[in-house]
Amino acid sequence: MTSSKIIDCEEVITDIVKEAMSRTDDARLKKIMALLVQHLHAFVRETNLTDQELETGLDFIARIGQATRDDHNEAILASDVLGVSTLVAYRNNPQEQGQSAKALLGPFWRDGAPECEPGDNIARSDTRGIPMFVKGVVRNIAGQPIPDTLVDVWQASPVGMYENQDPDQVNMNLRGKFRTDSQGRYRFRTVRPAGYPVPTHGPIGELLRAQNRSPFRPAHIHFMVSAPEYKTLITQIFADDAEHLHSDVVFGVTKPLIGHFESHDRPNPEYPDAPDHYVTLTYDFVLEEGTRTFPRPPIK
Repeated sequence: MTSSKIIDCEEVITDIVKEAMSRTDDARLKKIMALLVQHLHAFVRETNLTDQELETGLDFIARIGQATRDDHNEAILASDVLGVSTLVAYRNNPQEQGQSAKALLGPFWRDGAPECEPGDNIARSDTRGIPMFVKGVVRNIAGQPIPDTLVDVWQASPVGMYENQDPDQVNMNLRGKFRTDSQGRYRFRTVRPAGYPVPTHGPIGELLRAQNRSPFRPAHIHFMVSAPEYKTLITQIFADDAEHLHSDVVFGVTKPLIGHFESHDRPNPEYPDAPDHYVTLTYDFVLEEGTRTFPRPPIK
């Protein structure tokens, strides 16, 4: 490394910048910033980035921030459509011991969803759609049920909109929190969700159009499963017959997260109040021991 802080050629720029950022007492910050500078400078050199391209890129980043509001998070959307969210989720949540697969949080989770009784319906508006019954068991890696687990669920409507996007839905529609019973079981009622396009009104929409990419996500239900002394699981379960299953714009679909959305046209004593046609999903979750944490809500 050069001892001079005066830049006299391109070759010394990266080392001088890294040295200036190395004085922190935070070892993790030091490592992250050194690698960020190293790779960012390598990107500039490899692409031969022009002044105009830098200006365009900085404007793009600024507009991501400007497009982020209480009811919309363009920054998380950017991370999602670039595949970063899925990559981080995959790397930080191994499945070798049978743990359930993690998925990205997405930009639509809200804190404060109402706590519900087992079997309650989270479709609180006049949400027309195919009735759906969801159930499962939460266990640990040893196969033991975990009672009093909090199962936080949220989803899009049958027309592909979350309630914060849709003035026709009441506050917290299609959102709810459920507690598992002594045998680790959870259950709730809802309506079958639809796939939907991610918001495209901002700079990320411009990027998708420039890349000729579809903005659509396949139909899914979000889950956040948490219990004391266990690592919080944030995931999504996708309909096995969903359109766009193989082309999710945010790369969120992995094989373990494809659930069987089973259609029924006959009465079943397990669902005595079901109509003539309904859908069921049975999906179990496996948590690993760890620290229970919760993410920062992307929207309010």
